[in-house]
Amino acid sequence: MSAKPAPEAPAPPPRHVAIIMDGNGRWAKKRFLPRIAGHRQGVEAVRRVSRAARKLGIEVLTLYAFSSENWRRPEDEVRDLMGLLRHFLASELDELVSEGVKLRVIGNWRKLSPDLVSMIEGAIARTADNPGPTLVIALNYGAQAELATAARTLAERAKAGTLDPASIDEAALEAALDTGDLPPLDLLIRTSGEQRLSNFLLWQAAYAEFLFVDTLWPDFDEAALADALDLFGKRQRRFGGL
Repeated sequence: MSAKPAPEAPAPPPRHVAIIMDGNGRWAKKRFLPRIAGHRQGVEAVRRVSRAARKLGIEVLTLYAFSSENWRRPEDEVRDLMGLLRHFLASELDELVSEGVKLRVIGNWRKLSPDLVSMIEGAIARTADNPGPTLVIALNYGAQAELATAARTLAERAKAGTLDPASIDEAALEAALDTGDLPPLDLLIRTSGEQRLSNFLLWQAAYAEFLFVDTLWPDFDEAALADALDLFGKRQRRFGGL
């Protein structure tokens, strides 16, 4: 009898996964609850999924927590979201430290309230030397503003004579982004069935795989993330080649 062929080795997980966490409000509405209840459950999903990402071998997990456009929401909802962010930082920091997770925050987060900025700075500092995976939180983030800031940075360097304008290429612009030192984005997931990027990681998503799932964010869990990674592993990424 001929020997059975060896089973194929599982595809390696994507190094960098980003998630647009959508559907908190609809989750609450379906249950006749206030929107803040959906946001609270969304924070629980952040805990579950960040732990699952570490378990599944994801090197970088980037979460879209608060966009630069979210300021248009009602004042009380914005206040509740900022309160949940404070709670998350206070309650999760010790675990991030013990698990060796490095916390990064991207976006114009220094424009948040001074006490929240101080909390974020402290959390970043406490995890800065951690050797493990990276959890990136996008706060007051907009990809168009990020690109404009990167372009302005390069222009200022060229004006100062420290950068030859002729040397500005894709790599130079990418290095000037908030994510310039992170691995390329492999997989971008959006929950709740919506199929748009909503001003999130526009440059970084150029060759990422997209996955739009109907699951509302508060219901997203380790099994849902594992399914997403399984689908990612079955895709062929050609990056413009054959």
